[in-house]
Order: sequence, then structure tokens, then C-alpha cells
Amino acid sequence: MLNKTLVPQSVAREIQAMIQNGTLKAGEKIPSQRGFSQTLGVSRASLREALLTLETLGLLKTEAGRGTFVAAATEGTRGASGHMAPWRYSDSYSVFDVFQTRILLEGEIARLSAGRLTQLQLDRMETATQTMEECWARQDLLSNVEADLAFHGTIVSACSNAMLKALYQTVRDQVTETQRQPIPITDPERMRHSIAEHRRIIAALRSNDAAAARHEMEAHIRNTARCAGLSP
Repeated sequence: MLNKTLVPQSVAREIQAMIQNGTLKAGEKIPSQRGFSQTLGVSRASLREALLTLETLGLLKTEAGRGTFVAAATEGTRGASGHMAPWRYSDSYSVFDVFQTRILLEGEIARLSAGRLTQLQLDRMETATQTMEECWARQDLLSNVEADLAFHGTIVSACSNAMLKALYQTVRDQVTETQRQPIPITDPERMRHSIAEHRRIIAALRSNDAAAARHEMEAHIRNTARCAGLSP
């Protein structure tokens, strides 16, 4: 039985497993949404959301007039296609705008969270970073991004400014997409750097150094944007 509180994510995880175990092979067309949703026992809306997530991660690709296919992995990006999917929020905000907003918003949130994180929260951030590393090694891209989201979310939860926390929640869907978007073109070296950046953020927060926390967070987001070919 799929987790009913996070059905699209559960569906995405199930389809990712089908790709990884060879049930769905590279180049194979995904079944029709009607039939596939019945097979998985979920609504077509949940299936569509899951397919969009997997396309953003580079595991699927949609071809106009033909359908959705399992993407062939590109050397250097391992399990992903090596091509970024179209930006889902282009009708409202550009991906550049979202990265630029993240730098301003999350940099200040990190500064205000310094000195407020408990030992338990710092340990959770360490665990999330370790999980990111382990999931990347086995190409569990969904769990890699979930751990990344948990890392950033823990910092937000400790922020002293309630309005900044609320603003973050308002744009969280777009923020999440910028954390998924570069995955298909992320090589192992960039992921190693990203994980090292997380650990520098933790070190700054652990030492209650607000200025360093802001600097490290801003640098981390800029480097992620550069991976996506942007320089906000």
C-alpha cells in the first residue's frame, strides 16, 4: 500500500525502482497514464506529478506527440539523462529569479539561525548530508533530493524571523524544483563539492558564526546555480 499522505512521491519512488531494476528499460515508453495509474493503484493526477518529478531528475523524458520514455543515462551523470527538463514554473518565475531569491532568502535565514540550532538539529543536518552522499552513490536520486530538502528545512525551522520562515514556505515548491533541476547534469565531482559545502555550513552554524553561515549558504546556492548554467 502506497503512503497516502505523499502519494506522488511514493509513486515516483516505485517508478524509480522499476527503472533501476530493469523492469522499465532505457528508451522504453512509459505506459499510458490511464493504464499505468490503474496498475499502480493511484489517481492520474498523482501519477502525473510523479512523472514530472522523475523527468526533472532526468530519469524520464517527454517527446511531443510521442509520449514519455525512460531516459538513457549519460556518462558522467550516471543514472540521469544529462539534459535538464523544461522549467515547470516558467509562466510565473524564471529559474534564474528563483536562484537569486534563494541566495537572498536562505543566506539571511542561515545568518539568523546561527546560535539557535540545537545539537539534535545539527545532528539531523549531518545525517541528511551523509544520506545525500550515500543515496548519490547508489543513484537513489529521489532520496538524495529529499535529504537535501531536509538539510535546508532544518535551518529554516531555526530561523528567528517568523516572516522569513513564512516567505520560504510560500516559495518552497519553486525552491524544491531548483534543487531537483540540476541533478541530470550533476557529475560526481559537483556532488562531492555540494556535500562539502553542506559540511561547511554545518561547521559555521555549529560555531555560531552568523556571518560565515550566510557566506557559506550563499556560496552553496550560487554554485548550484552555476551547475545549472546560471550566474545569479
